[in-house]
Amino acid sequence: MATLYQIHSTMDTLRRSVDEMSRTWRTGDSILLLGSTVAFISWLDAYLSDSEIQGIANIYALAEDVAQLSTNTSAKLNLETKLSGLLTDEEWVNLTQSTSVSNTNASNTSANNAGFDKVVTIAL
Repeated sequence: MATLYQIHSTMDTLRRSVDEMSRTWRTGDSILLLGSTVAFISWLDAYLSDSEIQGIANIYALAEDVAQLSTNTSAKLNLETKLSGLLTDEEWVNLTQSTSVSNTNASNTSANNAGFDKVVTIAL
């Protein structure tokens, strides 16, 4: 089983969030970017490269949070290549409350079959 790290950080605290996450990281863990954190995905990639974090299974974001970005910003961030999937609120709840989610009606199958043994929220 794996851990889902939910990160809600500003640009100023993102590096500290990655440092905090690296203390308990295991290969196969996943990341969910909350709020405006998705806008800093390029910085997140750089900080992950600098850290001991390897073997990321998936990086998710909430569809509602991505919708808050302008089309131009989303295109510049190249989110479609950096994110494993966008989650609805329902998918997010299912992902964090169940160790084995299997809802075939949902659009993000990798998220629905992830199964996490714990969820860690890092909000600095």
